[in-house]
Amino acid sequence: MPKRVDHAERRTEIAEALIRVAGRRGLHAVGMRDVAAEADVSLRLVQYYFQTKEKLLLFGLELLAERFGERVSARIRAAGNTPGPRAMVDALLMAALPADDESRIFHHLYTSYAVLAVNDPVLAAQPFIKNPDAAEDALTELLRQAQQAALLEPGVDPRLEAAGLLAMSAGLGTSILVGQRSPESATVVLDHHLSRIFRTGKAVMT
Repeated sequence: MPKRVDHAERRTEIAEALIRVAGRRGLHAVGMRDVAAEADVSLRLVQYYFQTKEKLLLFGLELLAERFGERVSARIRAAGNTPGPRAMVDALLMAALPADDESRIFHHLYTSYAVLAVNDPVLAAQPFIKNPDAAEDALTELLRQAQQAALLEPGVDPRLEAAGLLAMSAGLGTSILVGQRSPESATVVLDHHLSRIFRTGKAVMT
């Protein structure tokens, strides 16, 4: 009796191979044949599951986004049973900084995809992730909760601050990748701006 194939598992294995080889060589240099070799499967099988390189790239990015969510959740759990808004904001922003191999690959591939999409209409036509505003919406909601609890400085606009903090986090992440600064110095910068937003003496409450 032939062995049953778990198609979802096989797709994930192929996407993981994409992530590994792209992490070593860069997303721009990876073809479906390279992914097939990394996954130790035939090119035909990769094409069967993904048809085009663009679909493979998008699936790989969605897998990375899922794992990023898991990293954020792990940081929140590490903050205690009832982490406050500051701790949760900190978890979301710090998880994105490329401070270890997994987070470096995450930031590298997301940045590479964005750069490729600038000149590739096929990539640009696909959603970067299922909900491009998910991180901004989540961060905005956390800041609104902090505002309702009187933990923010007066006059803070949660939406504007969320957009600014995410842009800052992305820029700091790139500066780490190119060796301009260390993860530790990037953390200091983010912490400085969070301390500017959250009220002194209440920002660390949980």
